[in-house]
Amino acid sequence: MAESATQSSPSAQTRQDKRDRIIDAAVQVFADKGYRSARISDIARGAGVADGTIYLYFRNKEDLLLTIFEEKMEKLLDDLGDALSGLQDPLDRMRAYARFHFLQLRTYPALAQVLQVELRQSTRFLHDYRPEKLWQYLSVFEQLVHAGQASGQIHGDVDPFIVKWAFFGALDELSMQWVLSRKRDRFNLDQAADQVVDVFLRGMLATSAR
Repeated sequence: MAESATQSSPSAQTRQDKRDRIIDAAVQVFADKGYRSARISDIARGAGVADGTIYLYFRNKEDLLLTIFEEKMEKLLDDLGDALSGLQDPLDRMRAYARFHFLQLRTYPALAQVLQVELRQSTRFLHDYRPEKLWQYLSVFEQLVHAGQASGQIHGDVDPFIVKWAFFGALDELSMQWVLSRKRDRFNLDQAADQVVDVFLRGMLATSAR
């Protein structure tokens, strides 16, 4: 029995490696060519597989795009948890949240292009899809607002639900501007993160915390 399991594991690992290569190739192709213009054959070539192999893992191009969102957002959530660990003050954690968000743009520019621009080309994503992972990502910030209210740093009449969407909207719009910018090196993302947090904190801070 043990021998059988040992023999099957390399095949499972090979399948996973191939699937990972397809996803990574799709990110690059979608970023370079745009989702609408990208072809399955382009992705297969980038992954080093036959065109038909793509369909062993994904139903179609849109399924592949949404899988990228799901899996990359899951990793983003894990990495966000690491970025916030060790910080106790809710306001410090808010600043770290914004800096982390913008760090991902610099670290993974092709993925940023896909998530900021190409994902919006999917009719299914915009109208029928439930982006649970995105909501989890935003809920982290919502919990920080709750924590700030519990500590007396943020005044109680602030609605954490509204603030999380407004805050994410600011981060998302600046992220879009960075992705579309032709002079990214002049776009100070750390400064942008601090300014966004400062603007929101000025409106949310309790008088005693100002």
